[in-house]
Amino acid sequence: MASTDESITLKRKQLIASALIKHLSLDPGASLSVSGKDSITSLYTNILKSSGKCSPQKENNEVMKWIVFAESFPVDSQACFDALCGFNQDLAQNSVLLGNGTTPSEADVIVFSVIHSSVIGLSHLEREKLTHVMRWMDYIQHKEEFVDLFEKILLEKPAFEPLLQGKRGMAKVEVDSNAKKTLQSTKNTEKSEAEKNIKKNDAGKKVTENKESMPEKKKPAETEPAEKDKEVSVSLLNIQVGLIRKAWKHPSADSLLVEEIDVGDAKLRQVVSGLAKFCSPDELTNRHVVLITNVKPGKLRDVMSEGLVLCASNEDHTVVEPLLPPEGAKIGERVSFSGIDGKPEDILNPKKKQLEKITLNLFTDDKGVATFKGIPFMTSGGPCTSSIPKASIK
Repeated sequence: MASTDESITLKRKQLIASALIKHLSLDPGASLSVSGKDSITSLYTNILKSSGKCSPQKENNEVMKWIVFAESFPVDSQACFDALCGFNQDLAQNSVLLGNGTTPSEADVIVFSVIHSSVIGLSHLEREKLTHVMRWMDYIQHKEEFVDLFEKILLEKPAFEPLLQGKRGMAKVEVDSNAKKTLQSTKNTEKSEAEKNIKKNDAGKKVTENKESMPEKKKPAETEPAEKDKEVSVSLLNIQVGLIRKAWKHPSADSLLVEEIDVGDAKLRQVVSGLAKFCSPDELTNRHVVLITNVKPGKLRDVMSEGLVLCASNEDHTVVEPLLPPEGAKIGERVSFSGIDGKPEDILNPKKKQLEKITLNLFTDDKGVATFKGIPFMTSGGPCTSSIPKASIK
């Protein structure tokens, strides 16, 4: 299994290298040795340097965020689909990952190369759930004409032969033809309904009044999904990088610790955490953490708490540790999630159970990178992590 995973990871990197060389119009015959030890970051940096292209720092930072996504994209098929579902939401409001959509960016090329083999292996039903991903894949492959290039590389490895079925042209991501049929069917249904409404309207005023009242009843239902999506968006949380300046045992609860945390404000923020069984006060002192700072302040066993330190936990809750921001992350900076924008709530409303709904989608991936629906917790220094892979985060 390990060798298969390594083979897939290596092949992904070879696809990235070949795709970037084509995208940047470099000599396709140029020799570029790609090994499993190469990171996607180093591949991108070296190829970009060879092209002589100088990207603005802001654009380069955005590319790096998507490289983190690509590096952490899983190999396991179920985990891949879960990550693709999160990616599908990212693309709901965007035609491409970066830029205005006229020309795919390096970020688009890298992510396309990484998820390509997973997407061509999806079933029809799975593709129907990833409409935005399929639309984006179709756009990129037609803009960049990667099909022949990818087919040649993928057929070199036995691990990918079942996906391509040994046929030419199978590296192309086929957008289900049923999409057009569904659209036409919808139009026909709408036309049929309209004709029925006209006939019923002619039958009398009562029918007309009933038909006119129906849309008014449906309006709240139509807005309900959007409101639900808004409620569970991680953008509602103000997640910040903090530094624990001091920690001590709770005076009246053996399972609790109290921390004074620096988040860049004039005053240190006092937080009560259930970490006494897993960390000592000395271990937490001077440790960088990630915390939610817009939870409603309240007392825990008579001690005021003004935040929530986010921790990773294994399945049976025997190992728990605070998430760790990367070196270089600035104290007080807000953690971001690529493709998800929005202003955090001033204070979360406990009655709406916003925090409970959001934390259901917080996990570390198989490399320990903290994610929301597969999207990494990002800071200026990189992603936040834990030593516990595939852990829940609360």
